[in-house]
Amino acid sequence: MDVEIEHIGSTSVPGLAAKPIIDIVVTVEDITAEEDFLDALLAAGYELRVREPGHRLVRTPAHDVHVHLFERGDPAVDEYLLFRDHLRSDADDRALYESTKKALLSKRWDDMNDYAAAKTDVILTIKARAREARGQ
Repeated sequence: MDVEIEHIGSTSVPGLAAKPIIDIVVTVEDITAEEDFLDALLAAGYELRVREPGHRLVRTPAHDVHVHLFERGDPAVDEYLLFRDHLRSDADDRALYESTKKALLSKRWDDMNDYAAAKTDVILTIKARAREARGQ
């Protein structure tokens, strides 16, 4: 099976403060052909956390590695890479993102999905600048 693997998330950006969680994105030929990838990940000890159209998420029992699986060509993968690559190259946006994360993490969150949603406006702003920098 032909897959592509990319390190994403804050730990993929040198100099950016990050929780001790490694985020990986893996593209597969057919996301619905779970027998091609999911069984092996579960056998290796990963736990299925999310199964939604076009996306699967497995993580280690310690929750320190998250593997996002998408079908090759899914725009979500390009979005992850756009954001990561821009943060790697733009110190000002890297600092903005880090300060936003630190401010949000100082609050109590009953659900980490709410924390993730609270970062959305800053992420969208940074992605817009990334597209502008690329001439898109």
